[in-house]
Amino acid sequence: MEFRRRALSKPHRSLTPAGAFPAKSGSSTRVQASDALPLPIRHTNKLFSVLFMASMYYLMCRWREKIRTGAPLHTLTLSDIPAIVGFIASLVYLISFFGIAYVQSFVSSHYDEDDFLLSSDQPAPCPLTCSKKSPLAAESLFGDDEEIVSAVVAGKVPSYVLEAKLGDCRRAAGIRREAISRLTGRGMEGLPLDGFDYSSILGQCCEMPVGYVQLPVGIAGPLLLNGKEYFVPMATTEGCLVASTNRGCKAIALSDGAVCVVLKDGMTRAPVVRFATAKRAAELKFFLEDPRNFETLEIVFNRYICHSFL
Repeated sequence: MEFRRRALSKPHRSLTPAGAFPAKSGSSTRVQASDALPLPIRHTNKLFSVLFMASMYYLMCRWREKIRTGAPLHTLTLSDIPAIVGFIASLVYLISFFGIAYVQSFVSSHYDEDDFLLSSDQPAPCPLTCSKKSPLAAESLFGDDEEIVSAVVAGKVPSYVLEAKLGDCRRAAGIRREAISRLTGRGMEGLPLDGFDYSSILGQCCEMPVGYVQLPVGIAGPLLLNGKEYFVPMATTEGCLVASTNRGCKAIALSDGAVCVVLKDGMTRAPVVRFATAKRAAELKFFLEDPRNFETLEIVFNRYICHSFL
């Protein structure tokens, strides 16, 4: 027996990336890996660009002056030394790192993942966002984060409606995190909060988030599947799991690869039935294996269960 979840009738639009806490929900910015540094890379790029141009201009002027006066080019003054050091430092930086702030914005793009991830023609599941007709979305919360945290601690505002009423998943997670810390008297310093798009999990796989857990990701492969090689990323803390999978990928590749066919995209569920004796369980097994009995049970099951079918 297997169950398959029926597809939703209409896709939902996801929320915009949440802003940083405690900023207001209107001023949301995308969190990048370089933002964790003391000075973001987009600022250091501008700083070293200005330093490069200024030092280059000064050294060119000094070079022209030495040629005009006939002074040796290798003689340096106290003002020449900082200019040369700044020129070399800015040149090394720009050659190594210039433009990384623009490149990293495309790291999470699905176009870069097509080379090693399996693609699917099925649309990705969309988070359940709040529509304008939702009663929770109509009753928006006003005030700063401190007032909302106090309301959650006092029980005036349920924690599970923060995303719907604020419209900002990142801000809701930060407020819920602070409220839990005050209720329990314990902090969550070891649990990261920034650097994750909480709108991507809204209504899907985790309710009332307060942070996220980092897992190491290993790569197994290449996996020769349907005549094409794929590299399979695996997030795990289990030892030898990636290595074992990698050996399996190698065995498949040496056997001229594997072929797969996707018949349908669905979800399987196995219901559990408890009996007093093993004999009664065996009788049910034999009863269901009879095609006539299974057809009768299938008609009754599909008539009363609307979200799945037998």
